Amino acid sequence: MIKDKILNFIGLAMRARKLTTGEELVINEIRKNKVSLVIVSTDASANTKKNITNKCHSYRVKCVEFGTRYELGYAIGKDERVIIGVSDAGFAKKLEAMIRESNEERTYE
Repeated sequence: MIKDKILNFIGLAMRARKLTTGEELVINEIRKNKVSLVIVSTDASANTKKNITNKCHSYRVKCVEFGTRYELGYAIGKDERVIIGVSDAGFAKKLEAMIRESNEERTYE
């Protein structure tokens, strides 16, 4: 139930144009300090997780693992998505709290 709420909230953030998707685009936004939270799918490759985790750690951006690539893609109305960057601090704070509340997350800080 909470997972559906999180996915709906991600969809709302997408409609508000507060998300960036895709590894390269999210990394560019991290470098520009325009991302407050990065969501990585649970089924992302080890290399992708390592790349994003290292980049987030370097730039002090919070990174959480949530959902599958299919769930994240469906939530934003696109094909499968492995990496989502949240640019709005309000959306990021709420999403992080919701994901922490659910038991389906791993946080990298």
